[in-house]
Amino acid sequence: METEIKRTSTKDIITYLTEKFPECFSIKGPVKPLKIGIFQDLAEKLSEDDTVSKTRLRQALRHYTSSWRYLKAVKVGVFRVDIDGKEVAEIDEEQANYASKTLKESQEKFGNKKNVDKKSAKPTNDTARPKTDKPQSDAKSAKFKSVKTKRPVAKKEAAPLKPVESATIKVGSQVKVQLGNSPMNASITEISGQDISVQLDSGMIIKTKLENIYS
Repeated sequence: METEIKRTSTKDIITYLTEKFPECFSIKGPVKPLKIGIFQDLAEKLSEDDTVSKTRLRQALRHYTSSWRYLKAVKVGVFRVDIDGKEVAEIDEEQANYASKTLKESQEKFGNKKNVDKKSAKPTNDTARPKTDKPQSDAKSAKFKSVKTKRPVAKKEAAPLKPVESATIKVGSQVKVQLGNSPMNASITEISGQDISVQLDSGMIIKTKLENIYS
């Protein structure tokens, strides 16, 4: 009797789901928003499949629905589908707004702010600069000087982060992830060599490198 190999990689499980339920999941092309509570339907359908655990299935499903590609597909008037691809419920404005907000927050955290920055960037030419040739009153000048002479308050330095060793981490470990300038609390959901998938306190799952994980 052949021993079936368990699927532990999120990518492998999502690929498996697209093969098993092609009318529901997709890796390329248009994405269909999924029925709320579809996890229970999938767990029931795959109850006899020992290659996929419920824990890994839940992680893969969360990863799939938090991707930018999926969030962009959640719009007002679009229908959610069940595992057979049948339309079951129309997305309302509240659901669409939540998906849009989540997408924006995710893009900002990962530095995808070029378009936003271009729109909000202030002009740097001379005509856009405020005029400063008006004389200040003595009272304003004195106030300005008094502010300038105050001693700067020393800022408390944050405790340095301690890099984790690959041998000490495991799925479920509570760690800190360096995203931009601020570390964020997270829980490890998947380990694949130097690639680490973590779940932030907000519920979002992201993939990063071991070098960005701290204790």
